[in-house]
Amino acid sequence: MWQSPNDVVLISDPRVTSIPVQECGEPLADVRGRLRVDTRMADDAGAYAHLRAGLLRRLEHAESLLPSGYHLLIVEGYRPVATQRRIFEGYRAELRATFAEMSEEESHIAASRYVSPVEVAPHTAGAAVDLTLCSPDGVEYDMGTQVNDNPEQSGGACYTAAPDISDDARAHRKLLAAALEPAGLVNYPTEWWHWSYGDRYWAMVTRTAHAVYGPVDLTT
Repeated sequence: MWQSPNDVVLISDPRVTSIPVQECGEPLADVRGRLRVDTRMADDAGAYAHLRAGLLRRLEHAESLLPSGYHLLIVEGYRPVATQRRIFEGYRAELRATFAEMSEEESHIAASRYVSPVEVAPHTAGAAVDLTLCSPDGVEYDMGTQVNDNPEQSGGACYTAAPDISDDARAHRKLLAAALEPAGLVNYPTEWWHWSYGDRYWAMVTRTAHAVYGPVDLTT
C-alpha cells in the first residue's frame, strides 16, 4: 500500500488549500541567459524556462551563494494549467491501477505527494522551480535520485530527508538547501528538487497570511 512520509504536510492538505491568494501581478521572466537551463522538460512555447521575476531574482542570489564548482541547473519552472492537470490525473490513474484498494480521496492525496492538484499547483503560478546542481561543465551531481523520480520509482529516496541515500547525495541536498533557503525559497519535502516562493505552500511554511502568486498565463 502507498505511504505518505511522516510529519509532512502535503500540498493537498486544507492547511495549504485554504490559504488565500492576493495576486501581485508580477510578470513571468525567461530564465534562459540568466541561469543554466536544462532542456529535458522543454516545450515548444518555452514555458518550462519561465518563472515569476521575483523568484528568478532570488534564484540568481542563491546561485551566488554556492561554492566554486557548483551551479544551479533549472529543469522546469512555469507549467500551463492543462499540462499540470494532465500530469496529475495521469499519475493518479497509475496509482489507482497499482493500488486497487485506493478510494478516490486516497488517490487524490497520494498523487499530491508527487504532483500538485491543479487548484493549488505552484508551477501554474510560475512560483515553483524543479532544479538540481551541476558542475561548471554541466555534469549533474549525485542527488540520490534523478529529478522527477516518483516515490514508487525511487523507493522513497525522492523525499528530501530520505535516510537511504549516499553521503555524497545527502551533502549535495544540504548544499542546495543552504543556497536556496537564505534566498527565501521553501522545499516540498517529498521532492528534493522542488522549491518555491510566493505560492500557498510557501505561505504555509513561512506563516504568511496569503500567497502572492496565483495561476498565470504565459501570454499575459
